[in-house]
Amino acid sequence: MSPRTPEVVALEEQIATLKKALSEAHRKSEPQIVADLPLRDRHGAAIRLSDCFAGRDDLLVIHNMGQRCPYCTLWADGLIGLWPHLNDRTAFVLVSEDEPEVLNAFALARGWPFPVASMQGSDFANALGVGYEGTHQNPGVSAFHRRSDGTIVRTGHAEFGPGDDFCAVWPMFDLLQNGAGTWQPRYSYRGSCCGGGCCEPR
Repeated sequence: MSPRTPEVVALEEQIATLKKALSEAHRKSEPQIVADLPLRDRHGAAIRLSDCFAGRDDLLVIHNMGQRCPYCTLWADGLIGLWPHLNDRTAFVLVSEDEPEVLNAFALARGWPFPVASMQGSDFANALGVGYEGTHQNPGVSAFHRRSDGTIVRTGHAEFGPGDDFCAVWPMFDLLQNGAGTWQPRYSYRGSCCGGGCCEPR
């Protein structure tokens, strides 16, 4: 017998309906005009948010806490396979708390194929309302659009956390007998090294 009981099916249908309503609510929300905020590229050169559009009209920014956070690393690792599909639709950049040199080394070690930038030393996160303690940012994703006059607006924002729609391991774990249990992400796992240097013990 399938474990998808009538209760499970009904809840899935409710969630699907609510997700559709949420998507529509995002598009109805008034976009937030934002400044062309400063960042640094992986080599330390000064750039701005507008540069991350790479000539396109839409941009997704991943707010990442840097190499100190295995959870943020899990989310970013999961985007590796999605990157070609995301890049086909929109510009994309991961913005980290780490300084450029540290960020570049970590991104290369993890095999991240997507653009990265550093917010260290700027008011980037605080200006977008995702900062805390002055120099840190809460993990999540922000969507931006550049209008024909060059104005940048933020059209959506969502936080990252266990159980969200942005990391596939959590809904899969939910199907197990005890869910995720006491599992927590790590930088490497025994027997899973890809040979790319990303699984060195930390």
